[in-house]
Amino acid sequence: MKFERISGGTPVPADCVRARRGAVAWSAGRFAEESVAREYRRRGYEVLAERWRGRGGEIDLILHKDEEYAFVEVKASRCHRRAAARIGDRQIARICRAALEYCGRLPAGLLTAMRFDAALVDQFGRVEIIENAFGMN
Repeated sequence: MKFERISGGTPVPADCVRARRGAVAWSAGRFAEESVAREYRRRGYEVLAERWRGRGGEIDLILHKDEEYAFVEVKASRCHRRAAARIGDRQIARICRAALEYCGRLPAGLLTAMRFDAALVDQFGRVEIIENAFGMN
């Protein structure tokens, strides 16, 4: 069994340390998603789904306003710049595939007006929303 030292130098099984880090990351992600959802609601959007999972992947938030759907990737980090840097090409492709799957179930199908946003949350809980973040119109 592998051990890691936590603050104070106490050895703890490595799997316990990983589990704790995972729980903290999950909670931080949930907080960020809730903050972003509040901001979109304030802007007049209806939140249709949170953490929607399809065969293509997961979408953090799916929103609707004025006949347009917004698919949002939420990232949290110490600063907005670092959060944005954590969105990679493979992740963008997965989000796009999942969004196409979601829209395929709507009455207008793949003709549905949609966009892809990035919502960045810094260590102070400040939210920055970048509409059409993936360069698609």
